[in-house]
Amino acid sequence: RYLQPPGTWIQCTLESRELLALCLKKMKASLSKVRLIDAGFIWTEPHSKRLKLKLTVQKEVINGAVLQQVFVVEYIVQSQMCEDCHRIEAKDFWKSVVQVRQKTLHKKTFFYLEQLILKHRLHQNTLRIKEIHDGLDFYYSSKQQAQKMVDFLQCTVPSRSKSSQRLISHDIHSNVYNYKSTFSVEIVPICKDNVVCLSPKLAQSLGNMSQICVCIRVTSTIHLIDPRTLQIAEIDGNTYWRHPFNSLFHPKQLEEFIVMDISRVPEKKKGAGAGARSNKHTLAEAWVQKTSELNTDHQYFCCTHLGHILNPGDLVLGFDLANCNLNDEFVNKMNPHHIPDVVLIKKSYDRTKRQRRRNWKLKELERDREGMDTDDERQYQDFLEDLEEDEAIRKNVNIYRNADIPVESDTDDDGPPRISLAEMLEDLHISQDATGGEGANMMT
Repeated sequence: RYLQPPGTWIQCTLESRELLALCLKKMKASLSKVRLIDAGFIWTEPHSKRLKLKLTVQKEVINGAVLQQVFVVEYIVQSQMCEDCHRIEAKDFWKSVVQVRQKTLHKKTFFYLEQLILKHRLHQNTLRIKEIHDGLDFYYSSKQQAQKMVDFLQCTVPSRSKSSQRLISHDIHSNVYNYKSTFSVEIVPICKDNVVCLSPKLAQSLGNMSQICVCIRVTSTIHLIDPRTLQIAEIDGNTYWRHPFNSLFHPKQLEEFIVMDISRVPEKKKGAGAGARSNKHTLAEAWVQKTSELNTDHQYFCCTHLGHILNPGDLVLGFDLANCNLNDEFVNKMNPHHIPDVVLIKKSYDRTKRQRRRNWKLKELERDREGMDTDDERQYQDFLEDLEEDEAIRKNVNIYRNADIPVESDTDDDGPPRISLAEMLEDLHISQDATGGEGANMMT
């Protein structure tokens, strides 16, 4: 890069038209009295720090006679660090940071957010991405780029943000201030497959739905479903922060049940003021038993929204509310007869078989992290399974075909849901052409 006074840096290659124009600007005062006819470079060693220009000029002299002369001008290239390089060497290379946090033990929302950032290419202007225990830090060289990321996050996931800035330096002569800005973005602490208890006021405003609900999806809003009536509701970020609620269980508390008997419930007429119902789920009444208690005759009765995929003998994951101690202010005020014994979350499949048959992959952000432990790997596999089961989330994610795993014929109708080949993208590598060899250099 070459400095174009007073403070602009332009990128030029040797003997390019841009570099020629920059060199001629250096001689603008000397060429003001003559007429420039031709200009061109004379070859020099690239490492010599020398640039030679061959100039042809004309000037009118006595009685209309024109004098033409050819001469060589030599430039000496001096090395100088730009302002950005100075900041990098001084470990002061960022001016703004976006701190994204979610106060939860599961990272499903962050995995989904990572894919959205990759799809919209918002990571290209980041100087550094650092992963910490409960979130991500995005470092930028300007406040405008950080503000763009904050606006994207607020449109993508339910969140709230606040900003602050710290004075780094101040030039009293030019009255220039140097600040470092920090944006804090807090995502709602609710993830997919969480069981939540709404406040009575919020449940009434959502169409008199039950307080105990299941989160089936987190996009720009929180999608809830009532497992007893199939009533659905969407809660945006502003509504959540006015009426906050927490998850009643951690994903590690999921227990495996076996379906002993299940019967579909016919659709009932909605009451006055009731909200919309889900068309993608089927209401059913089921008797289930824990797989850890098969030697007993203790069974649980529950209503579930998974009637369209469950059959007697299937394994299903759920939360046991009858034998747990719930520490929640809204649950403690509820009538015990309105609290279900079991809430079923999703059908259970053989995870080893699913991983072996998975012929697709996702891209990841390049970030600083200590490594993915066993718990993070399990959570990532949960996210991949959610993509296979939920088409609505899958539409917002770029899924690439894994060429290392052959495509199998889809003959197992009772197996886990799979992503079709039509929904996958080919992983394009610009460094190779269609023949598999090295592609040609890009024209500049």
